[in-house]
Amino acid sequence: MAPVSDRLVTVFGGSGFVGRNLVRSLAKRGFRVRVAVRRPDLARFLMTAGAVGQIHGMQANIRYPASIAAAVEGAEAVVNLVGVMHDGRNGFDAVQAFGAGAIARAAEAAGVQRLVHVSSLSCEAGAEAHYARSKAQGEAAVRSAFADAIIVRPSAIFGSDDNFFNRFAALARLSPVLPLIGGGDTKFQPVFVGDVAEVLARGVEGGLRPGTTYELGGQEIMTLRDIFKFVLKVTNRKRLLVPMPFALANLQAAVLGLLPNAPLTRDQVALLRRDNIVSAAAQAEGRTLEGLGIQAATVEAIVPGYLWRFRKSGQFEHMPA
Repeated sequence: MAPVSDRLVTVFGGSGFVGRNLVRSLAKRGFRVRVAVRRPDLARFLMTAGAVGQIHGMQANIRYPASIAAAVEGAEAVVNLVGVMHDGRNGFDAVQAFGAGAIARAAEAAGVQRLVHVSSLSCEAGAEAHYARSKAQGEAAVRSAFADAIIVRPSAIFGSDDNFFNRFAALARLSPVLPLIGGGDTKFQPVFVGDVAEVLARGVEGGLRPGTTYELGGQEIMTLRDIFKFVLKVTNRKRLLVPMPFALANLQAAVLGLLPNAPLTRDQVALLRRDNIVSAAAQAEGRTLEGLGIQAATVEAIVPGYLWRFRKSGQFEHMPA
């Protein structure tokens, strides 16, 4: 672990899934880390990830420019990890479009040297999904305010606390039938959270090309069907995989979307109409994990280590050879 320096990094959304991995990585590199979140009390667990006083939480709300300005003051670099999966009052436009631009404008005004903005591989200006459109609007706002910003677009991110493999495993535990929306042919390129954190930390250090957009995907390209089969194998469960046309999925999502913490929304159905994989252009230009010399962790090596808890008898259940 490197000695603690005076170099300060502000991480918006630092208490989240990707954020806590990044904060720990930055602390090991010797940075002082300011975790900018709406509720600093929920970031207290991070204070022990570094030396005394190295990591501290700060209240910031991306809807209030004054709080953003205070959070970036004195920072050498800023990372924006704030994002949401459900629309609402603090939804896609407020967080992923307006909020992204507000952070970029504040970083530019404060003389921040490097801004790293986390977007998504689903980002598309003309997309049917509101989530994808708001991500594209956020990228445009960031580029307009901070031309040298580094944008990172990951595919679905996995790790012990993810909302991807864990979510599918929880569904498989409760339901005898797993719906293959759109036939289950949508492609994903799951990427390990530790690899994403490594790329972001390099961006903070100055190891990435300014003004560049990086696309992050893991070693495996998996369809939705592949993912369900893998989860069932690891959790040692048998479930019926039933293809569901997009039209029927939209009807189901219209009903389920009315529930609190909706298990399925029409926007999520729309996202499944498009593959979530690294582009050929990014591969050719070295804007990927491989291009950065990072050997991506595999799903097979990581995921079984935390999905065991979804087996009927947990880690003590016999697994077939």
